Amino acid sequence: MKKVFVFTPAILLVLFLLNSFVLKEKEARKKPIKEGKSSGIGNIIFKSTDGGQTWQDISKGLPENLQREGVRRDGFFANDRGLYLRAGNGVYHSEPNSTTSFWTKEIFPGKQANIAPGKNGIFAYNFRGQFLQKVNGTSNWSPVYKNFQEQAVRLNGTIDWMYTHYKEKFVRTIFETAGGTVFIVSSNSLFRSTNNGETWKQVHVGGWGMKLVESNGVLLAASKEGILRSTDDGQNWDLVINEGGVGIAVERIDGGFAAIVNNIVTQTNSLHISMDNGKTWKAIGEDLQPSWSSLFMKKIGLLQSSPEISSIKQMGKYLLCGRSDGIFRSSDMGKTWQQLLLPTTENYGFNLSVSGNVIYLIPNKGC
Repeated sequence: MKKVFVFTPAILLVLFLLNSFVLKEKEARKKPIKEGKSSGIGNIIFKSTDGGQTWQDISKGLPENLQREGVRRDGFFANDRGLYLRAGNGVYHSEPNSTTSFWTKEIFPGKQANIAPGKNGIFAYNFRGQFLQKVNGTSNWSPVYKNFQEQAVRLNGTIDWMYTHYKEKFVRTIFETAGGTVFIVSSNSLFRSTNNGETWKQVHVGGWGMKLVESNGVLLAASKEGILRSTDDGQNWDLVINEGGVGIAVERIDGGFAAIVNNIVTQTNSLHISMDNGKTWKAIGEDLQPSWSSLFMKKIGLLQSSPEISSIKQMGKYLLCGRSDGIFRSSDMGKTWQQLLLPTTENYGFNLSVSGNVIYLIPNKGC
């Protein structure tokens, strides 16, 4: 009985200390973010050319409201031309080999807030399925896929909020393959077109926030079922990773793919890689899983969430993994991981983009 009385106060003390720590963290996040002048704007986007060892703040020249609001998750992307960002009344572009914080701005004619890369140029779109595209080498944005909503509603009669209010489907993502096949994720469906959007075919039901990638003629998609794979240009899809939860992310890496999937049993995100074009998968990143203490705190209600794996990218020989509490780097394909020293900034996690040997780090403001 004496052991019980000694053990109980110890547990209460631990819980008190944990609760105090959580309250301090919550208060820290409530502090207002100062919005500086355009000349002093900072902590919006950082750039690294040495594998994440050092970082350069390249925020100067971006709109001031981004200091407070942050960058939309679907409002930027990086490719071999550098980083593109949609904000305010323009599209901003930063060259990957630029040695200074320099952005070129192009006035944008519409209100589409989301952007995505295409085979021949940039797509801009909104949730109502209004698409624009700017072909590489030109300055004009032209409407495309104007008949998408009409065909999508006809092909998928599911009644949802968007259909009830607007007789439209909620557009989440657009993706174009190297061969020119276009996919649009809308509400709970995946639509495909091979004739520049003249006609569309519904090829999968169960979209969620599906993201697609392509490598060597193989397509992978993160969906609410897990990770899907297609070897016939997206006409048919097979489930290749399913842990009972949704697919969080999927990325192309040298020789294969990397994917993040949520496991509903453990309620954690797990990291996987495939080196045979997505046929078979290996779980990696065991030491990136949340600690038992954070999982315990989450279970008893002292934490709303524990550090979760949220993104995976490759830059040269390194795999880069984003968690809500920082960025980790692996030089041995996920066997061991090193946490990177990041700039001090208030955030709710980080978004990563890679262009060649350049890493772009965008603090998530919670938008």
